[in-house]
Amino acid sequence: MRSGFVVLPDRPQAEHLLPRLPRPLLEGARVVAHASGRPWLLGHWPVEALTMAEAGPVRLAVVGDLPVSRSRLTELAGRISGPADAARVLAGLRGSCHLGVSLPDWSRFQGSASGLRRLFHARQGGVAVATDRADLLATLTGAGLDEEALALRVVCGLQLPYPANARSLWSGVSALAPDHALEWDADTLGELRWWQPPAPELSLSAGAEAVRSALSAATAGKSPEKGRLSADLSGGLDSSSICFLAARADPEILTFRWGEADSGNDDTVFAEFATKELDRAEHLVVAQGELPDMFADSGIPVSAEMPSPLTRATARIRRTAELLAEHGSVRHLSGHGGDELFSPMPGYLHPLLRRRPLTALRHLRAHVALRRWPMRATLAELLRPSSFADWWAGEAEALTEPRPPLRRAALGWGLGPIRAPGWVTPAGADLARAALRRTAETAEPLARDLGSHQTLVVIRSNTSTYRLLGDLYAERGIALDAPCLDDRVVEAVLRVRPEEHAGPWRFKPLLAEAMRGIVPERVRTRATKGEFGEDVRRGLRAHLPALLDLLGPDSQLAARGLLDPAALRVRLTGPQADNSAVQALESLVGCETWLRALPRSGPED
Repeated sequence: MRSGFVVLPDRPQAEHLLPRLPRPLLEGARVVAHASGRPWLLGHWPVEALTMAEAGPVRLAVVGDLPVSRSRLTELAGRISGPADAARVLAGLRGSCHLGVSLPDWSRFQGSASGLRRLFHARQGGVAVATDRADLLATLTGAGLDEEALALRVVCGLQLPYPANARSLWSGVSALAPDHALEWDADTLGELRWWQPPAPELSLSAGAEAVRSALSAATAGKSPEKGRLSADLSGGLDSSSICFLAARADPEILTFRWGEADSGNDDTVFAEFATKELDRAEHLVVAQGELPDMFADSGIPVSAEMPSPLTRATARIRRTAELLAEHGSVRHLSGHGGDELFSPMPGYLHPLLRRRPLTALRHLRAHVALRRWPMRATLAELLRPSSFADWWAGEAEALTEPRPPLRRAALGWGLGPIRAPGWVTPAGADLARAALRRTAETAEPLARDLGSHQTLVVIRSNTSTYRLLGDLYAERGIALDAPCLDDRVVEAVLRVRPEEHAGPWRFKPLLAEAMRGIVPERVRTRATKGEFGEDVRRGLRAHLPALLDLLGPDSQLAARGLLDPAALRVRLTGPQADNSAVQALESLVGCETWLRALPRSGPED
C-alpha cells in the first residue's frame, strides 16, 4: 500500500484518537510531534519521503519530493513567526509534495495543486482530523459508504470530470480541493485557497524556456541513496523527455518498456533509437508473450482507497513493478500527465474568438479539417457558450440520452458529454443524476480562462488514477513519480498562451521546443503516437467470460441495484462500434472489485 498518514491538531483531545486508528497504520508508524510534544503527523514513509525543519516552536514538514535543499528548508522555518509568514513560506515550496507548518495552537497542511497529493478531513470525537487517504478516515470514524458517490463512479466512469470524480466515497469524509489548505486554529478547522492558476501570457519560445526549467527541476535529484532509479521509455515524447532529463544526472538509469502487439505501433522504432543514445543505461524490454493479457486478474482490487477506473492493465503493471524491483529499482519515473499538459483541449477557442477572432477562425478551420468536426455545429457552440453551472445541469439532464456523434468538439466545461451506458439501472442513473445536479449547484470554474480551466480539469480528473497506480508500484517497494505533474511544471504550462501550442499543426510543440538539445531530434520531432488497441482486443476476447461472471447477478453492483447484468452481457457480446463500452467496463470492474474488498466491520477499538 502507498504510505498513508494522519494529520492531528495540537489539542489534548487528539491524543485520545490514536488507539482508534487502523492497526496497520499504527504498527511501526513514525510520529512527528508539535512543539508541545503532542502528535502532529503519524504514518509510514520511506526515510527520504519526509523532511522536517525546526526553528524554536516552528515545525515545517515536507512529505514527498523536497523542492529545496535541507539547509534552505531550515532557513525558511526560521523566517516563520506567525500564520502570515507560514503562508509566504509555503507558497515558495511548490512541487510534488504535501506541506505543513505547526505553530503553538495553530497549524496548516496542504497538498499539491495538481491533485496528485490529496487531503481528506472529518471530525471524530470533536477533533478535526486530516489524512492523505479517505479510507483511513472512514476506518477512524466508522463512516458508511456514500451510495450517491458510488453511483457516480458506476454510471459515469472515466467520463466523470473533476470535481465530481474527486468526491469522497464515504459519508462524512470531505475531500479537500487541491488548491485549498486546511488550517487549524485552536479547535476550529477552516479551508482557505492557497493557489490560483497563472494568467496565460507567455509566447511559445518563452514558455518553452519556463517548461524546460520546471521539468529539469522536477526530475533533478531523483536518484535514491540505495537502490536504482528507473524510468519508462516507450518511445513517446513524454516518457523520452523525462528519461533523458533524468539520465543527465544518472546516466546508468534503468529504462523500461512493453513490447507492442499492434504492427502499426511505431513506438519500437523511436524507443530503439533512444536507447542507443542512452548508451550507459540498462534497458529492460518485455515482449508481449511475457506479459499478462489485458484484463487478466481483473478480480483483484487495486487499492482500498477507492475504485480504480483503469483496470485493464492492472496485471501488466503489477508484473512491471515486479520486474523493476527484481532489477533493483526503488523509484520509477513516468510520463503521466504529459498528454494532459501538452495536448490542450479545444476550449481555448472560446476566449480566443473574443480576443483574436481571425486567429481563432484559422485555428477552427484547421481543427475542422483535421478532426472532421461539423463546422456549423462547432461554430454555433463557440458563439453560444454555456455557463459552468448550466453545463453541469445540462449533463445531468442528458445523462440517459444517446451519445452524440463521435466527431464533436469538447468545447464545454468538462471533458465531453457524460452518458450512462445501457447496463445501468434506472435507480442508478437517478442517483448519479442527483449527484451531477448537486455539482452544478456548488462547483466553480477552476480558472477564468476556459482553456486554462479545461487543462486543470483534465489534469485533476486523471491524477486520482495516477495516485492509485502508485499503490501497484508500492506493493513492490517502488515509489512512482510523475514529474510532469509537479506543480512547477503545471504552472509553467498554464502561463503559456494556449493558442501558441494548442493548434493542430504540430504534435506537442511546447514540450518539443522545451526539449530541444536534450531529447534526440528524431524522437523530439516525432509526430505520431503509439496505439495499443490490439492489446485490449486480445485481452477482452480472452477474459470476457470471467468479466461477465464477475459482474453477474451475484455481483455487489447488481445487489445494490446499480447494474443490470443481462443488459451488460448483451452489450459486451455484441458488435462494438467504438471503445466506449470497453472504457465503461473498466470502471465497472474497478467498482465491483473495490466493493468486494471492503471490510465488513466498523472501526477498530
